[in-house]
Amino acid sequence: MMNELSGVKAGFQWRIRVYYEDTDATGVVYHANYLKYFERARTEWLRSLGMEQEFMRREFNMAFTVVSAHIDFKRPARLDDEVQVSASLYKQGRASLDFSQAIQLNETLLTKARFRIACVSADQFKPCALPGVLVQAFSTETFQESQ
Repeated sequence: MMNELSGVKAGFQWRIRVYYEDTDATGVVYHANYLKYFERARTEWLRSLGMEQEFMRREFNMAFTVVSAHIDFKRPARLDDEVQVSASLYKQGRASLDFSQAIQLNETLLTKARFRIACVSADQFKPCALPGVLVQAFSTETFQESQ
């Protein structure tokens, strides 16, 4: 279901508390830390599908790397806020995944982003096809282009 506020399909939801270490001198989340929140949500999404990243590296010699990121900052998150981070897979390629993500505080959109993630061999860091077990795990996901 499309979240009208953010323009991002709801997908996987994960909550995180903003700690002092996440903030800058003004008490708001330092911009680079939003990337960490988005990364953690994608990692937890994979974990919810039974696909931990260390397992994939060990068993399939593969890893994920961010190829591109587009982030729109709307409002700041602040110290002690408990924000909700969403991760929605909207396109799957042979060796890539495209995500729409958002961070919200209650019903207020704080940040939205789009990421392209590449599947690479862990030892040579060259593009490789997604393993069949991942393709199968992702087959239950609904792919919808976000706005």
